[in-house]
Amino acid sequence: MFKTNQIVLYGSNGVCKITEITKKEIQGNTIEYYVLKPMFSNTSTLFVPTKNKELVNKMRYMVSIDEINDILSNVSKDENEWIEDKNERLIKCKKIIASGDCAKLVKMIRSIHIHEEKQNKKGKRLNISDERVLKEAEKMVCDEFSVVLKIDRDKVMSLVLK
Repeated sequence: MFKTNQIVLYGSNGVCKITEITKKEIQGNTIEYYVLKPMFSNTSTLFVPTKNKELVNKMRYMVSIDEINDILSNVSKDENEWIEDKNERLIKCKKIIASGDCAKLVKMIRSIHIHEEKQNKKGKRLNISDERVLKEAEKMVCDEFSVVLKIDRDKVMSLVLK
């Protein structure tokens, strides 16, 4: 069970702080909730029922510095498994984003950036759906890595792409 003041990741909402664990009565039922406050957004508060396994499973502990170092050193920039079919690629990218798996996110980011470089050399741009998933994946990785490594979010991508 997660605790108050713990920093967690919650799906694509990114890094959140559990501000409290509270109970609310809804239609005669008392339900316990984790109250999550996204750390990089002041506009929302998330309520996750503690008994809802599907939603709680979207919460995970932050990776450690050692795990980040392993991810960055083990995901080779030469590993470019580009999927030519854009629909198949989009489905795979969305699954990776939904999983929140840092290693897979970093690999995906690197792969899209390599493809983007190739496209730029041809005078072309990335597909709009590739741009969207790239932006979402970069946000997730930058938010988490910046908090764990205690560095500015702007410096994370240079580590990821190195």
